[in-house]
Amino acid sequence: MSTAGFNSQNGTGTGTGQTYTNGPSQNPVALQQLPGVNYGMTHQSTYNPMQAKAPAPPGPGLYPSGPYQPAPPVSSYQPGPPLTSYPSAPGQSLLSRPQMGGPPPHTPPQSASPGPRLLPAQATPPPPAVSSSSYYQNPQQPMAPAWQYNTAPPPMGPPASMSAPPRGPVANHMNPAASLAATAPPPSSAAYSTAPPPHMSQSATQPPGPGMPPTSLHGYTQTGTAPPPIAPHAYQPGRPAYGPPPTGPPPTMKPAPPPTGPTMANATPPPPKADGAVAGNGPQASNSYNHIDNKMAGLTQPGPPGRHLGHYPSLPPGYQNTSAPHATSNIHPAMQAATQPYTRAPQPYQQMPGGPGPAQLSPSLAAMSLQSSTPEALRVVNLVQERNLLPPNAIPAPTPCLTQDLQKINCSPEVFRCTLTSIPQTQSLLNKAKMPLGLLLHPFKDLSQLPVVTSSTIVRCRSCRTYINPFVSFLDQRRWKCNLCFRVNDVPEEFMYNPVSRSYGEPHKRPEVQNATIEFIAPSEYMLRPPQPAVYLFVLDVSHNAVETGYLNVFCQSLLENINALPGDSRTKVGFITFDSTIHFYNLQEGLSQPQMLIVSDIEDIFLPTPDSLLVNLNECKELVQDLLKSLPTLFEKTMETQSALGSALQAAFKLLSPTGGRLSVFQTQLPNLGVGALQSREDPNQRASAKDIQHLSPATDFYKKLALDCSGQQVAVDLFLLSSQYCDLASLGCISRYSAGSVYYYPSYHHQYSPAQVERFQKDLKRYFTRKIGFEAVMRIRCTKGLSIHTFHGNFFVRSTDLLSLPNVNPDAGFAVQMSIEENLDDMQIVSFQAALLYTSSKGERRIRVHTLCLPVVNSLSDIFAGADVQAISGLLACMAVDRSVTASLSDARDAMTNAAVDSLSSYRQFVLTIQQPGLLAPACLRLFPLYILALLKQKAFRTGTSTRLDDRVFAMCQLKYQPLVYSMLMIHPALYRVDDLTDEGALNINERTIPQPAVHQLTVEKLCREGAFLMDCGTVMYLWIGRNCHPNFLTQVLGVPNYAAVPENLYLLPELDTAESQRTRAFVGWLRDQKPFFPSLHVIRDESQLKASFMQNMIEDRTESALSYYEFLLHLQQQISK
Repeated sequence: MSTAGFNSQNGTGTGTGQTYTNGPSQNPVALQQLPGVNYGMTHQSTYNPMQAKAPAPPGPGLYPSGPYQPAPPVSSYQPGPPLTSYPSAPGQSLLSRPQMGGPPPHTPPQSASPGPRLLPAQATPPPPAVSSSSYYQNPQQPMAPAWQYNTAPPPMGPPASMSAPPRGPVANHMNPAASLAATAPPPSSAAYSTAPPPHMSQSATQPPGPGMPPTSLHGYTQTGTAPPPIAPHAYQPGRPAYGPPPTGPPPTMKPAPPPTGPTMANATPPPPKADGAVAGNGPQASNSYNHIDNKMAGLTQPGPPGRHLGHYPSLPPGYQNTSAPHATSNIHPAMQAATQPYTRAPQPYQQMPGGPGPAQLSPSLAAMSLQSSTPEALRVVNLVQERNLLPPNAIPAPTPCLTQDLQKINCSPEVFRCTLTSIPQTQSLLNKAKMPLGLLLHPFKDLSQLPVVTSSTIVRCRSCRTYINPFVSFLDQRRWKCNLCFRVNDVPEEFMYNPVSRSYGEPHKRPEVQNATIEFIAPSEYMLRPPQPAVYLFVLDVSHNAVETGYLNVFCQSLLENINALPGDSRTKVGFITFDSTIHFYNLQEGLSQPQMLIVSDIEDIFLPTPDSLLVNLNECKELVQDLLKSLPTLFEKTMETQSALGSALQAAFKLLSPTGGRLSVFQTQLPNLGVGALQSREDPNQRASAKDIQHLSPATDFYKKLALDCSGQQVAVDLFLLSSQYCDLASLGCISRYSAGSVYYYPSYHHQYSPAQVERFQKDLKRYFTRKIGFEAVMRIRCTKGLSIHTFHGNFFVRSTDLLSLPNVNPDAGFAVQMSIEENLDDMQIVSFQAALLYTSSKGERRIRVHTLCLPVVNSLSDIFAGADVQAISGLLACMAVDRSVTASLSDARDAMTNAAVDSLSSYRQFVLTIQQPGLLAPACLRLFPLYILALLKQKAFRTGTSTRLDDRVFAMCQLKYQPLVYSMLMIHPALYRVDDLTDEGALNINERTIPQPAVHQLTVEKLCREGAFLMDCGTVMYLWIGRNCHPNFLTQVLGVPNYAAVPENLYLLPELDTAESQRTRAFVGWLRDQKPFFPSLHVIRDESQLKASFMQNMIEDRTESALSYYEFLLHLQQQISK
């Protein structure tokens, strides 16, 4: 197993794995060393969720198939010593966010007496340093190994900017931040059943002692006795990695015995012992919630058949609704939400308000805002108990905690999105949060509103070359300060004039400073050569296999229909090459009466027969082009050529396009088997489901990658259309698009007669492909505030230098992702910014620059970091990282790493953010869907095991995860399920005088299906309409146009246009879902007997399969790993 992090780049040479930073590189801040403590290093390593932790145990990955094996009991927690109650101060909540990153405003004097001594009744351990990874109550205890996520452990101590915490015991110092490094055992039943009401004075429950200092920078205090600290779980390099979850059903657990002995009602808490235990007489009281947790975790044998679908398994009884036990009536109100059973109604998914947050407020105001209530994003959710976590509607991106003025002009999350909307101050804080930091971009997205500025002077920072943007600061009318490197720059005279208001002297009102997304028409200094024309070259497979599929008819017809819509101007050029065992060129020179075919049979030494007449001006030779398109399908009707010289055809196309650059569109239907680039089948169909690990995910040859890099250097991008029913080695062929910034389109089992849905999808995709806007000879650079650095890129491109992405073509459907680290502490910053600049040539020959700038707050507490987590962006970035890990290491390695990512982040949350330790699998509300998305990734076509998956299908799914913008890849990861047999106009949208119903999203489990209904599943590139066996006749007749269930056609892929309200609603909803995507998802209407029913059921992520756990079992597995 590889232990290297994700440092692979899409390219070679200087672009591989190098980091870069804006501005001069500085050494990290030297860490202050406490007396008697030694540090092994001075630089924080980056947390890498994909880092291999230890050799993986044998098995087929995360979910081994085979017979059930007994597993160790799944326990949410181990019984610990009882805790005494510690009520909050009047009017304050125990679940208020503690200050996680800083020391208390003042530190009590340390004890002068040497050696350990007993703590007084109210004593608690000192607040730990932020960068410390464990807490030791006894100085004689050996130091446990720290987390080692990349190369070396982080330093054990605070950064220089932080005051050292007291090393001795501190009297009366209750600091919730102690949970940063010490995890308290679960409280006993007595702890909360005897807590006095908030209005009682403190003297009722605690003996007199010295006054309590404030416990955090936010300025709130808590009274009473702290939970005795225990050493947290530290990562052990020698222990096995978080292994595969148990293959059998979750084991049952015996309920804990009821507490014995007298209750501790109204008792004064006994002082804790020196070792952290609580002194007391009599037996220790067990936790009264054991029986709740045991009931939820055990008894999961398959229950009776489902109510609606007899052959579908129902939920385990432990996961169905349970009534609240009587004991919960005595729980402290702050714990009520996490211990009561889940409710039937789905929880509303609320985001943090867009108003000013802690980053912009003074400490006193921040303290008030945090005292008043816990934000929704940090509401504690017990995942094992709360069932209906999926919101009924689409999940919006979280709103960064910025002032309203900044938020109003911030970049749209559809274009620029960060995994953490609150940036940690230090790398050590980021490592402690155990969440990946990265950006997801959709830079060339089709936008309805895009300000375009024409100016002879584009204002940029003289030092770091950042474009002026809304987040710079003007010192006066003549000077502005860069928000990335902080250099002060002069305002050019021309910038003083505002073309919008036609006023002078207000540079801060210019459109460049009012819009986070803007496009400049670039002057001549942004051109290395005159802008190239739009050039389109089509390379077509015409072997016997290709002619059999019938794709050539569809291609020629589609191009004929859209030839006038090709983006371009009077200089636009087109050309055609066809190939089988030889290469065929077409002379389309003006003056010829018909196209002239030129055949080159010497494929080993390819040459261009008439270089000047193979690429022709479209306007001048349009009739010849149209004649060729009409004759091509019949030209090769009778061919018996079975060989494919794809490599030679690509070499010829490269020679033809090299002088100008342009777009190369390749249509291939079989494995190339002749000449350069010939490939052999590497797939063993018998090993698809049983293989312990998946082989051949990497290319078989570097021919296609090398050719792609040559293409990139000549501003040529290659788009690959693969239409095949046989294995084509997409892992090798895909390199031609990946490294040249092209796209891959894949149509498995394409045939013009046998797969009409694929034909329809191919037609729609071609129309979009021919007519969408395009940028030529593009480059993109991403800059970030000094102190942050970008180290890994994901997408289709070539890294030309350490930070410059070469994009010979850029299209509006391409997404990118980058990983980041924090190289220098951001102590003195309240906000940081990120800027993506895309320089390209439009199809009209204009040189343009599109600039996007994103602003995010900087925070110094773990609770704020978690509150700003964007669960979808995190999942999307992890998917990109896992694809790289699958190729560079192994699929099982990637699967384990994704599970570790969920375990790590939830462990960190439990250990460092929760002020009250409770049983169960706890997550903040903003991360409540994280385990579900991780499980969905593990069951996704790219990463699943134990299920027969064609190798090309798997590789294409990996390509999509790396290349698609987040909004589309999330549907691939976690499809949306809607019930559509009862659509109504209630809550409907009204778009262009069309009424679009808005049904609720259902969980992906057969429990939500019923025989009487019809359900639509949107998986991004494909949709399934599942019809229940007892579906209401009204839906069948009014929507599908059939009299009964048996009459539903086997291969129905079109909804008939019926003049009924039900038909119009259903078609409007399906059309609306399609309109939101740049590609065309095919629709399959399926019944119980349909072949595609298995594909539909495989997307039921929350259900158990022979080779994969159910969602509930996966939660128990995570809980078991976290409690280790």
